[in-house]
Amino acid sequence: MFKQLRLDSPLPINLTINNRSIQVNQGMTVAAAVLIHGLSYTRTTAISGVNRAPFCMMGVCFECLMVINGQPNQRACCTYVEEGMQVEIQQGAMAYPRSQL
Repeated sequence: MFKQLRLDSPLPINLTINNRSIQVNQGMTVAAAVLIHGLSYTRTTAISGVNRAPFCMMGVCFECLMVINGQPNQRACCTYVEEGMQVEIQQGAMAYPRSQL
């Protein structure tokens, strides 16, 4: 469904999604990276546990929330990939760790 546009000189970025190492091009959002690599959802709902996936791809709908570098509730469509980034599917509603409040 999603196809990455060809770039003349893409810089490779290594990141981990759900303990799986992948390589993507610099300048890509986390949402685009997970969709290109076949992840079918980015979070589950808090009450019913239903799978949800990126929808608007511009930060409005909040369907793409993921745990990024240990921080829950991050919009994957508004976050650009970085070298060594750790990304996980968000399971239900998650609170920030107390150290972040």
